Order: sequence, then C-alpha cells, then structure tokens
Amino acid sequence: MDKIVILGAGQAAASAAAKLRALGFEGRLSVIGDEPVAPYQRPPLSKAYLLGEMEVERLILRAQSWWEDENINLLTGSTAQRIDREARQVGLRSGEVLDYDALILTLGAEARRLPEEIGGHLPGVFVVRDLADVDAMAAEFQAGRRLAVIGGGYIGLEAAAVARKLGLEVTLIEAAPRILGRVAAAETADMIRALHLAHGVQIIEGAGVARITGAGRAEGVALTDGRQIPADFVITGIGIAPRIALAEAAGLRIDNGIACDAEGRTSDRAIWAAGDCASFPGEDGTQMRLESVGGAIDMAELVAGNILGAGQKYRPAPWFWSDQFDAKLQIAGLGTGADQIVRRQGDAEHGGSVWYYRAGRLIAVDALNDARAYMVGKRLIEAGRSPDPARVGDSSVPVKELLS
Repeated sequence: MDKIVILGAGQAAASAAAKLRALGFEGRLSVIGDEPVAPYQRPPLSKAYLLGEMEVERLILRAQSWWEDENINLLTGSTAQRIDREARQVGLRSGEVLDYDALILTLGAEARRLPEEIGGHLPGVFVVRDLADVDAMAAEFQAGRRLAVIGGGYIGLEAAAVARKLGLEVTLIEAAPRILGRVAAAETADMIRALHLAHGVQIIEGAGVARITGAGRAEGVALTDGRQIPADFVITGIGIAPRIALAEAAGLRIDNGIACDAEGRTSDRAIWAAGDCASFPGEDGTQMRLESVGGAIDMAELVAGNILGAGQKYRPAPWFWSDQFDAKLQIAGLGTGADQIVRRQGDAEHGGSVWYYRAGRLIAVDALNDARAYMVGKRLIEAGRSPDPARVGDSSVPVKELLS
C-alpha cells in the first residue's frame, strides 16, 4: 500500500493520520479539508473560544511544522467533488486528482438549520458547528442584548451558559417536553435545568417554533402556542446530520451515516470511514453513530490500524462531557434502552450523578460536578461490573466502595 487519502480534516482525520505514521506507514498520505485552517478542536468553540478565553492558535491540534515533519500532504481550503471508486481517485474542485490505495472518509457532520420558509436563514440566525460559525456570531455577544436559543441539547445549553456569563438576557426554547430529551434521563435534565435557572436563563419547554420573526433580520421567535419571544439574535442548536453526500454519490451504503462494518470498512473494501459521519454495528444489530471527540479518535485510530492489517473490531467505550457555567457534566457509557435510573446525591450545590441500568447491568453514568462518581462509574462499566442499585442510591455509602 503506497497511497492513503483522508477526506475531511477534523479530529478524526488528525487522529488517523498520526496513527498511520506511528504504525510505520511511510507512503504518500494526504489529508483534504474544506475549511481554510488545519484540524482543530471543536468542543471549545461553544465554550472557552466563544467566551474569549481561548485563542484560535490553541484550538489547532497540530502545528504546521508537525504536518511537514511527518511528510503529510495537508490541503486546507480544498473540497472533494467526487470519488471514482473504479479508478480509485478523488477529484477536487481545483481540478486536482488524487490516487489512493485506501480512502478514509472523516467528513464529520453539519448543523441542522430551521427551514428557510420559517426564517431559518435570516441574518441574525446562527448555528454552532465550526470556527466560521462562531466567528460570525462573536460580535453579537454584548451585555444587555437578548438571545433566543432554539434547542435544549448540549450545544444550545452551552451557548446559553456562555451568553449569560457575558451578561446577555437568554431564553432557551425546547419543543420537546423537556431539555435533553434525546440524550439524557429526566433526572440529569432536572439537574441541568436547575443550574440554568439559578443563573437566570429562562427555559421554555414543550413549545415549538412557528417562525423566526423579523424583516430582513431576526427580531424574535414566534412559538406555536402564540407566544412571541423578542431577541436581538437567535442561535439554533437542533442537532447535526452526518455528511454523506459524497459517499452517497459514490454509491456507498448509507445507514444512519456512512455504513461501516465492525472494522470501519464501508461497502467498498478500499474505503473506510470514522467519526461523526460513520455508523457501525451496534449490539442490537442496527447501525449506530457516536457524536463525540472520544468516538472520533478511537474509531479513526482503529481504522488506521486495520488498513495496515490489524483486523480489530470496534468496541466503543463512549465518554462525553459538557461545560456549562462553572459546572462540568461528565458522561460514561450510553444510556439508551435503560429500564432503571438511580439518582445519587453529590456534595456540590449543583451536583450529583445518575446511573443507568438495563436488565440489571450498569450501562451509563452522568455526573454533574462529581468527578469521583464519574471515574468510579466509568471503571465499573469498562470492567462489566454492576453494583447493587440500592447501594448506588445510598449517598452514605462512599462512592469508592462501589468498586468493591
């Protein structure tokens, strides 16, 4: 194998490229990204970077000198237009054509937007996905201004927290009956809601968006129940969609993203995928995706090894985090399908942990301002051990004793 091309230049791409070199691949290695900057961290965008606490240079994962020293052809500001599977070539918008023996798709995902017909594309309506998105909205964050956040998931909640810290008036709107409805138990949502209310965020749940109001620029949000929420600007955090267009046009199998087998290989044996764009076989046989930094790194490194013959199957060990105000939410495992939830009181004012069980097996832990509970829960999940739920819920039992 002489030539490997990686399409997409985010966390997964950087991880795959580094792993390939670390494993001894000495052939031609190219990384193609449509953004004008080298691969960078995305999680700080909606937190430290938006707050002005982190410079863009600190977001960059690898210095330019590293790419040069590793002899990796990093092409930023370049867009792939087609994949020719028969010729094993990638065609770029510039007209350049790259040959490959193996192709890795780390195309990531894009923010979902409200439909244009209800004002989703009005000036003053923003999403939070990449560096350009955050740079575009930065000037809007001025104390005393009014922000409407649409979507009560992690991105929306993080943006709301940043805005309140900067002195804005914030209203967060969630169409579902509660915030975090798709990703966390009601007990976790209760802790996060209390945290935001204590910091002055107004939260509206169970009310959909009829349209963004304004003539020429967003001036507010009209809700389906008739309420009018005035706003100087709007942020929508209504989820992301995997970037599949290039793979779909090439005839690759699509199923909840670019469908891969357990080794990360797509329906074409020369093409692999990793990160937010890629799905892999779950325990129940359906294709699942992990939208997380940890998942992107783990899957990208596994794919790099498998291209070189490792033959390893992907066994995800999911972990996530979210920083809101001065609180940290840490998550280990996936709570999907839980049939028992146990709430454990923490020591902090806004803190505690939520433990998810399925058929008696511990499958996930959410910990807010409770790093010890997170670490203990993570170790138990990784070891396949499940403490008695009654002991978990008894805060008089030291959390470390759950390991015994």
